[in-house]
Amino acid sequence: MTRIITVANQKGGVGKTTTTVNMAAALAQAGHQVLVLDLDPQGNASTALGIAHAEGVLSIYEVLSGEADLAAAIAPCPDIPGLFGVPATVDLAGAEIELVTAQDREFALSRAIDGYLSTGLEAGIAVGKKLDFVIIDCPPSLGLLTLNGLVAAQEVLLPIQCEYYALEGLSQLLRTIEMVRASLNPDLEVSAILLTMYDGRTRLASQVADEVRHHFGTRVLSTVIPRSVRLSEAPSYSQTVLTYDPSSSGALCYREAALEFAAIK
Repeated sequence: MTRIITVANQKGGVGKTTTTVNMAAALAQAGHQVLVLDLDPQGNASTALGIAHAEGVLSIYEVLSGEADLAAAIAPCPDIPGLFGVPATVDLAGAEIELVTAQDREFALSRAIDGYLSTGLEAGIAVGKKLDFVIIDCPPSLGLLTLNGLVAAQEVLLPIQCEYYALEGLSQLLRTIEMVRASLNPDLEVSAILLTMYDGRTRLASQVADEVRHHFGTRVLSTVIPRSVRLSEAPSYSQTVLTYDPSSSGALCYREAALEFAAIK
């Protein structure tokens, strides 16, 4: 069964897109078939995957607006076999306004994914294989794009940075997830929490990590993602850190985190 995961946190700068693309890359390198959907108008996930997202490219905007099927917008990641993406272009910035008046606006992405998976077309991504993971990168807000991501998914992967304001605003996100569960998607659950930007030299990072583990228990992955220059540099070369510097601490930790996450049932 294909696992559909939304990576969400309305707080910016928590490593959400970095987590999306590097977890996806690590899962693909482990032999899984992975599709990343870029729902952030900034298109940073598309950049990191090396997928074209200039104006005019068929993108997630056309999928949400019903102008194109999801299958038509999928492009392969040039560096990693088994990894694919649907890019975001600047057009997506207007999608939230356009969706406001659409019927069943929260279900636009869900319909597109369900339609794609139900046709069996995903087998065409690799001969004889089907998608193992669909990973959705949401914008840093709780608007209609993020809501579409939550309605379409079965799981939420929540990145939390190991800094002072880590838990600020988190209650609002959790309330939104509960609202979605109650009225739109009863199967949604926070399946994993990933601690990012961990600096082992500071007492604060350890305190934040302890507090998050106290709040969320076993849902927090044991692997933490360190602060890393390589993680920041990789997107400027249109790569994930797993191909940019495979032996770096960031690459090694994302591989470990992906193995942990893949084992969640």
